[in-house]
Amino acid sequence: MSIWARIAGWAALLFGLLYFFVPLGGLFEFSLKARRGVYSIDAYLSVFADPQFQQTFSYSVVMALVTIVIGILIVVPTAYWVRLKMPWARPYVEFLTLMPLVIPAIVIVFGYIRLYNTSSWLPLTGSVFGTNVLLAFGYTILALPYMYRAVDTGLRTVDVGTLTEAAQSLGAGWTTILGRVILPNVIPAVLSGAFLTFAIVIGEFTLAALLDRPAFGPYLQRIGANKAYEPFALSVIAFAITWGCLSLIQLVSRFSKSAPRKA
Repeated sequence: MSIWARIAGWAALLFGLLYFFVPLGGLFEFSLKARRGVYSIDAYLSVFADPQFQQTFSYSVVMALVTIVIGILIVVPTAYWVRLKMPWARPYVEFLTLMPLVIPAIVIVFGYIRLYNTSSWLPLTGSVFGTNVLLAFGYTILALPYMYRAVDTGLRTVDVGTLTEAAQSLGAGWTTILGRVILPNVIPAVLSGAFLTFAIVIGEFTLAALLDRPAFGPYLQRIGANKAYEPFALSVIAFAITWGCLSLIQLVSRFSKSAPRKA
């Protein structure tokens, strides 16, 4: 590689970093100007002291955890079975898991409202619990492309057929094989999908707003319409959460490369 190619590469990297971090720095700097003439963290203290922030953030965290559990229960058995018994179905499953990237969230939520309103055969929107269930499954659909690809990539790194045959030779059933043989070997991949799911749920707006749920995404919109400095502080907080999840994915990936595989 010539010296000019290296200079061009470093220049492109520097431009990308400046393009990304300069606006972020301006955002963070403005969030510190809530007190006239000096920098302060008053906007952050105001956000953390807001009962609605605590309520909406806690609600979104709980919904994210529920979504992760539902996603694991659906994706891990499906990806395992497709890889073990139905490799011919893999293109069709991948196509289905990509559909949430094509269909807008607003179309999904309006379909939910139309199918599960109070006059339908399954009136989920008629109760708080039913609406929460509907929202959790909506989040699961939005996170499906990321969870499925993370788990599928993890399954590629292990010999699923040999592990299954060895477990069956010892008398293990399918539940035992999935829970005690396959899942421990793909835990890093599952965690990567879980962190991505968490980041998606925390910032999601459309489903929660149209289903009228007290989630963190609609709270971000409401606070942005009524206050000056707090929205910028919330944006920094949301950015930190997202990058925290991405950092955890990197740690998990490094751990998965260094940890020995279970046989």
